[in-house]
Amino acid sequence: MPAIPPLPQPLSDDSVGLRFTVERDIPEILIAYQDDPQLHIRLGQKRPPSGAELGQQLEAATAKRAQGIRASLAILEPPSNDCRGELTVQEIDWDHARASLGIWVAPGARDRGLARRALRLAAQWLFDACGLKRVGLVTDPDNRPMLRAARAAGFLDEGVPGSDGRERGIPEDTAVLSLQPRDLRSREATAGAERSPESRA
Repeated sequence: MPAIPPLPQPLSDDSVGLRFTVERDIPEILIAYQDDPQLHIRLGQKRPPSGAELGQQLEAATAKRAQGIRASLAILEPPSNDCRGELTVQEIDWDHARASLGIWVAPGARDRGLARRALRLAAQWLFDACGLKRVGLVTDPDNRPMLRAARAAGFLDEGVPGSDGRERGIPEDTAVLSLQPRDLRSREATAGAERSPESRA
C-alpha cells in the first residue's frame, strides 16, 4: 500500500492553505467544537472529542500516512498559520485510485470561501502527488453550506449511494458527490473564462 507523500511546503493558493494537522492545532479544534454544538453530529461523531483524544489521533497520524490509510490537514487562512478548520483524506482505495474527503470550517471562519478552496487544493494534490483518479464527499442532504462549497469546487452530484456505497456503510439518505481530474480542469477553464476581459466585455 503506497504511503501518503509528505507536503514539501504548505499547499496554498494565496487565499487558503493546507498543512498536516499538528498538536498545536488542538486548542483551535476544541474551540470550534464548543462554538458549534452541532459539529460533531454533522461529522458522524457521538460526541465532541476531548483534547486527549485529539492528541492520541495526532500521535498516530504519521504512521497512518506512512501506511497510506488517512491524512488530516489543517485549513489555514494566509498569512496566519492558525487552524481554521480541517480536511480529512480517508477511505483511501489505492487499487481503484480513489478516496473520500471530509471537511469542516470553524464558525468564525465560515462564509469566506475556505471550504471551497480547500477542497480544490486538496483534490489537485491528491490527483497530482498521490495519483488518485476520483475523490468523493458524503454529507447530509440538508447541509446546504457543504453542498454549495463542494459544487462550487467542481464536485458533481451522484445522488444516493450505489451498491458499493451501501456495502461501505453509507446510508441511502445522504448526498454523494465526486470530483475527477477532468472535472477540476473543466471548472478551472470556466473560472478562467469568467475572469477574462473578453467575458466581461
